Amino acid sequence: EDLDKRARNHDQSKLEEPEASIFGKYTPELAKAEYGSDEYEECLERVKPAIEHHYANNRHHPEHWPNGIDDMTLLDLIEMLCDWKAATQRNKNGNIRKSVEHNAKRFDMSDQLKQIFENTVREMFNGDD
Repeated sequence: EDLDKRARNHDQSKLEEPEASIFGKYTPELAKAEYGSDEYEECLERVKPAIEHHYANNRHHPEHWPNGIDDMTLLDLIEMLCDWKAATQRNKNGNIRKSVEHNAKRFDMSDQLKQIFENTVREMFNGDD
């Protein structure tokens, strides 16, 4: 029931200011940039006020928490992984496996949790990057 509620309410803050206008303007640029590239990071700088608001209002982002992933629940992690998968479908050269690899380093994920994410990706997306 909680996962269903999270799916229905996922990223509602993107429909409010300051996120709505900023993401509306820059989302097409983000979609053209390869995840993790210099171009992608430069675009993120332009949307920084919206991203900071988004992180503050959405618990499925490690940046929401003082201790990042260590403060998250299993439900937060599931929602985060689904969010990463959705992002790969919006971005140039998106690949969920590469996303897990990149974010494992970015968020100092333990080897065990990274392996669990990789196992889940393999089972959920069955070869679909």
